[in-house]
Amino acid sequence: MTATPTDESTGIWATIREAPVPVKALLVGVFVNKLGWFLQVFLVLFLTTSKGFSDVQAGTALGVYGGGTVIGLIIGGSLSDKIGPRAAVMISMFGMAVFVLGIAYVPSYTAVLVTVALAGAVGQFYRPASAALLTELTPKNRQVMIFAVYRLAMNLGTTAAPLIGAALLAISWNLLFIGEAVAALAYAAVAIVALPKRKSATDSTSVDGAEPAAAEPDAGGYLAVLRDYKYVLFLVCMFINAAIYMQYLAVLPLHMKSDGLSTWWFSAVVALNGFIVITCELLVTKVVQHWPARLVAIAGFVLLGGGLAFYALPGGIAIFVIGTLLWTLAEIIAGPTMFAYPGMAAKPQLLGRYVGSAHAMFGLGSALGPFLGVWIWNSSGTQVWLWCGVAGAVGVVCAYFGMSNAAASEPVEEPVVDTTPASEPLPSESS
Repeated sequence: MTATPTDESTGIWATIREAPVPVKALLVGVFVNKLGWFLQVFLVLFLTTSKGFSDVQAGTALGVYGGGTVIGLIIGGSLSDKIGPRAAVMISMFGMAVFVLGIAYVPSYTAVLVTVALAGAVGQFYRPASAALLTELTPKNRQVMIFAVYRLAMNLGTTAAPLIGAALLAISWNLLFIGEAVAALAYAAVAIVALPKRKSATDSTSVDGAEPAAAEPDAGGYLAVLRDYKYVLFLVCMFINAAIYMQYLAVLPLHMKSDGLSTWWFSAVVALNGFIVITCELLVTKVVQHWPARLVAIAGFVLLGGGLAFYALPGGIAIFVIGTLLWTLAEIIAGPTMFAYPGMAAKPQLLGRYVGSAHAMFGLGSALGPFLGVWIWNSSGTQVWLWCGVAGAVGVVCAYFGMSNAAASEPVEEPVVDTTPASEPLPSESS
């Protein structure tokens, strides 16, 4: 039966209400997990105050953690394809709980670096798996909206986490790490109870018990993804998006400080961004989910690059507020579509790898972007914002040639997918 996209059928509440149980479980699980997102926020403070390491050592450890997350996203994509999303989420969360607790107790700096790297890598296995499962279990016309809801769950948890973490570390640093481990175990419990114990793409049967569409076991792995030249252009989009987006945390505070503005003003514009994203993204997505993916991405790059380039103008705090509003609009317009797009473009047997490569490129951009931005700021000052505008223009070109012009919410054949939780036998297992 063909589903015609309407505001009602693809609306916020209809999408959430009619989502299968595993999708709702993923939304709850990622929210709970992000409530315990303490490690990256407090790692430098912990290593310098509790462990007695130098600022350089602590900063290096944070960089090692970031490098581990990029590798973990790539591995997580392969795991999702090979053993299934549910198993990948469980491995990720159980492993994260172990390594996070280990950071608090390992005796040497070298051991800290190894443990931090493992925590960063294993702790990211769940992201491609969760995104792949959201794609598989959600009708195509609702995928952009469900990713907007998923992003909201992550943002709400991430926003609350520093406040919860501050309360825990006021009692004990160990309690902080125990809290993150408990949050990871809670997500693992959700995976065990509510996620479907489906077979991976390499098995002889698919999630609904039917024969798989492709007989190739790995179909070339990540090399097959790289042979999809249009998708490689999309991966460049993800890298550019993250690299210039991160300048609001790297260069913006330096620029505002150099203009004589207090830290309070920087906190205010960052809070403005967070407030708008949390309160408005779902409402904006309700409209733009009907647009072609290419158009959404292009609009996002124009607003992101233009908003950051706006910071180069003279005018004091008004310039910073207007620029922030522009690139925040880019985030709420393009964010859900950009993260839903890998599932739209992927070959079914490589879904995890398509998703993992996109998340990895975004993570790589997030890691390298601040370094590049601060380097350009130190050498060229406010011209860094003009370079952000140029990068945004490159993103427009890559999106135009690399992304499909089809709308995610166009009429589609709704998939018949088994969403039976793991606690109940699947048809393919009981037949």
